[in-house]
Amino acid sequence: HWGVLEKMYSTLLLCLVFSVGAVNTKEVCKVQGKFNLPAILKEGDINIGGLFPIHNAMVQPDLTFKRNPHSQKGEGFNFRVFRWVQTMVFTIEQINRDPHLLPNITLGYRIYDSCSTPLQALRAAAIMVNGQEGNVTITGCTPSMPVVIGEARSTLSIAISRFLGLFSIPVISYFSTCVCLSDKQEFPTFLRTVPSDFFQVKALVQLVKHFGWTWIGSIASNDDYGQYGLQVFNEEVTKLGACIAFTEFIPKVNYQAKVTQIVETIKMSKAKVILLLSAEHEVSILMQEVMYQNVLDKQWIASEGWVTSALISTRENLKILSGTIGFAIQRAEIPQLKEFLHNIHPSQVNENPFVTEFWGTLFNCSTKIADEKTGARLAPCSGEEDLANSPNIYSDVTQLRVSYNVYKAVYAIAHSLHNMMICQHDRGPFINNTCPNISSIEPWQLLHYLKNVNFIDNFGEEINFDENGDPVPSYDLLNWQKGVDGSVSYVRVGQFNGKTELGPKLTIYEDKIVWNSVHSKVPESVCSESCPPGTRKAILPGKPHCCFDCVPCADGKISNQTDSIECMICPPDFWSNVQKDFCLPKEVEYLSFMDRMGIVLLTVALIGTGLTFAITAVFARYRNTPIVKANNSELSFLILFSLALCFLCSITFIGQPTMWSCKLRHVAFGIIFAFCISCILGKTIVVLMAFRANLPGNNVMRWFGPRQQRAIIIATTFIQIIISTVWMIIAPPLPVKNGKYLNSRIILECDVGSLVAFALVLSYIGLLSCICFVLAFLARNLPDSFNEAKYITFSMLIFFAVWISFIPAYISTAGKYTIAVEIFAILSSNLGLLLCLFAPKCYIILLKPEKNSKKNLMNRFTNEK
Repeated sequence: HWGVLEKMYSTLLLCLVFSVGAVNTKEVCKVQGKFNLPAILKEGDINIGGLFPIHNAMVQPDLTFKRNPHSQKGEGFNFRVFRWVQTMVFTIEQINRDPHLLPNITLGYRIYDSCSTPLQALRAAAIMVNGQEGNVTITGCTPSMPVVIGEARSTLSIAISRFLGLFSIPVISYFSTCVCLSDKQEFPTFLRTVPSDFFQVKALVQLVKHFGWTWIGSIASNDDYGQYGLQVFNEEVTKLGACIAFTEFIPKVNYQAKVTQIVETIKMSKAKVILLLSAEHEVSILMQEVMYQNVLDKQWIASEGWVTSALISTRENLKILSGTIGFAIQRAEIPQLKEFLHNIHPSQVNENPFVTEFWGTLFNCSTKIADEKTGARLAPCSGEEDLANSPNIYSDVTQLRVSYNVYKAVYAIAHSLHNMMICQHDRGPFINNTCPNISSIEPWQLLHYLKNVNFIDNFGEEINFDENGDPVPSYDLLNWQKGVDGSVSYVRVGQFNGKTELGPKLTIYEDKIVWNSVHSKVPESVCSESCPPGTRKAILPGKPHCCFDCVPCADGKISNQTDSIECMICPPDFWSNVQKDFCLPKEVEYLSFMDRMGIVLLTVALIGTGLTFAITAVFARYRNTPIVKANNSELSFLILFSLALCFLCSITFIGQPTMWSCKLRHVAFGIIFAFCISCILGKTIVVLMAFRANLPGNNVMRWFGPRQQRAIIIATTFIQIIISTVWMIIAPPLPVKNGKYLNSRIILECDVGSLVAFALVLSYIGLLSCICFVLAFLARNLPDSFNEAKYITFSMLIFFAVWISFIPAYISTAGKYTIAVEIFAILSSNLGLLLCLFAPKCYIILLKPEKNSKKNLMNRFTNEK
């Protein structure tokens, strides 16, 4: 990888510096020969080193290992970087003219071209340590320059910082943002006027959070700047709950196939937002392929490395990059800089060896250097070309951001030197309170003052360095918009302050943002669409958590927010609505008097009661007739009375259950039914004993007179009263809310309390019924004129059939239908008893009065005998 190769270069050169030419103990190490690198020079009392990537690359020499390689040449002249160089020169000259800052001291400079290559940067660093002669000595050596401003790329800053750090020479970078450079254990002499990528990542993460992007593609250059920055970004954005759709690195060499693959990945991905963390050269390569494949629907987030790059923000690229948003370091309007930039001419080649190449490349005319670079035959440069009226990147001072960082770096050095100069004797910061010797500055002394420098520059900004050598982080949020003339306009749509009392703060003016032409509003970048209320997210196996399905909430659960992870359970008395986004009170269910079923059962109960009273009236009207007298009119009236009560007790099962209604319905049911069956049992016994009493010599009826009959009825009924009383005392029936059968409804019902007591009540009624049935069955063949055994037997059969069929029906139903089944069983059994016992007699009384005579009854008895 290129990053590994660059580190190998730096390590190799360090080995050369400290191993070649060691000749004695005084000179620990020496490099023989000269590098002969071109430099922009001006001598002063104190010289400042400068390192800039004036060329984008370096022409690799023919290394035959048989002769010394030719001097290195750069290719791809960078006008933007050349403006940075000129800004450094301008700032130094401005300080030299300032009578208050460093009076009587003149600053000089030596500026070299790194050609964006670690090897060339290290060569320049070696020269700055001890001049062009190439002799580098640690012991007893004072470097020719106590401080270096550079470099732009993080990888190059890493290389020269490791090398110059051996001599304690401070390095102040104006554009190296790698987080790794904040490590003071590894880079103790490194400082910078550009914020660390740590803060840029903080700003980018807050930007992602603000717009709710959860599916993001990330691309970076394959160097320290891109790798470290992307690693921190991916980690931080993942903590927010967002996901990285893909991560790609733009290679340094043999890039075409890889770049094509990266663009294919971008096209295939559902991610609409792409972060591109790289320098402008790599971005330019990528955008050529993006333009070729016509990728238009992506929202690009630019890093500070290219967000204001004139190389990228061209009219042609605006088609794919319109709406690009990204953070840029703060800008400033530097007075008189534009005039200084225009005050350059090929005649200044002795002071600035790069000026002829700049001039020839800019105006596309022929100079010796330009011809060597291009190999083309062009019209010779006249020197009269008008730089002021020729729009170019070099002369553009509208986005002085990196240039402003260079400006601050020079002033930070000047103020540190000034603080050294005004140091008072015996109040110095070093051993024994000594002050440094301004005429012979040691780099480590200047480093101390640089770390503690603090001043307000000409633009009102406070300049200082924190414990990591980083400045106060502050960014402008820029948006690429199409200008009136069709060019790219950088519109400030927000800002980020990395250090406030409440922590990092991002401010965005959304109404000023113009998004990509494909997106008229904030683009959505998600792996899966948001889950609406009423659903929850279900993670897809093998996919990031941002990719999910939306699963409807189960019954009884809701989600009232978008993208709910879990569905909430409704409170006990509530149930989810159809949309599953709101809990509604459960429907309360009981057999109401207003319910259609309740009305029908109530009507049947009243009809049965009315029919019972009608039969009672008939029997009362014809109580002196033979058929009424023969069937024991007193017991008949008691049976009719008990049947009327049975019909009426069914009404207590209708209506909302209360404490008293629950007790009443069960007690009334048990006692009244026991009383009814006791009356029928008493009548059955009387019928059976009456027949036996008519046999010769049998006087058994004296033991079954009216008093004895009443005693039997009272005794059998009293047993049920005792059982019911104990039941009411121990565990009486109570109203309960039952949600076991229907979750969406609350069933109001009466809990029986004690199952044992309830079973005893039913069992006792069943016992009386069985005894009555057995006695009636034994008397079924007696003469009809004197007994009702057949009718009682048949009525008991109906009674058993009803209640036996009631059991499975009662178990298989729920809610109000259970109560309806119970009422139906009561009414059916009552009607069965009423009709079987009294319908034949009413038929004779009302429709066959001729048979209602003593003679007819006696004849039937005689015939049957």
